[in-house]
Amino acid sequence: MPSRESPRRREVLDVLRAARSPLGVAETAARTGLHPNTARFHLDALVSDGQAERRAEASRGPGRPRTVYTPRPGMDRGGVRDYRSLARVLLGRWAATDPAAARTEAMETGRAWGGDLVDPPPASEPPSAERAVTALVAVLDDLGFAPRPEGDAGPGRAPERIRLRHCPFLELAEEHGRLVCPLHLGLMQGALARLEAPLTATDLEPFAEPDTCVAHLTATTLP
Repeated sequence: MPSRESPRRREVLDVLRAARSPLGVAETAARTGLHPNTARFHLDALVSDGQAERRAEASRGPGRPRTVYTPRPGMDRGGVRDYRSLARVLLGRWAATDPAAARTEAMETGRAWGGDLVDPPPASEPPSAERAVTALVAVLDDLGFAPRPEGDAGPGRAPERIRLRHCPFLELAEEHGRLVCPLHLGLMQGALARLEAPLTATDLEPFAEPDTCVAHLTATTLP
């Protein structure tokens, strides 16, 4: 992913895009008013970010070939991203359907998502609730939920619940909790099913405390 651009780097990129032919460092410096060393720094940074290409131009006489730069073809990857608005529109469309059907669809979507985030256990390794919850907690941590397992279910067994101290979709959950929270519950169920765990997530309490949601885990087979 390209790094955040400085105004100067954006200006250098705009100069490359406006040029009718590839530009060298000296030409870029002249068109931007930058020192050649500064222009070279921004040009090389654009190459590293994948927004420009560098090549040696065929020499027209004695001496080393001139290094020139061109903008990389493709959509401009600079500028603002607004995925939250996209998610809000899609959730709003989803919410406009029958509430029960929307919740079911959210759960199923979450289960499919969760199943894609983990690998099944090796055939040589019997399913284990403890290992499965460890894997689930790692997935939730990677997604930004700041999970904390708790509750002693006995030696060698999984915790009874997982506290989620952060929601990576907090604003959306506050606005469309009846869809986002079932999506998260389905995610946990799908991951545990893929891990062949002898337990599942049976409930997710949104904002059980002002700063915490709580997922409850229940065994699906006798110990």
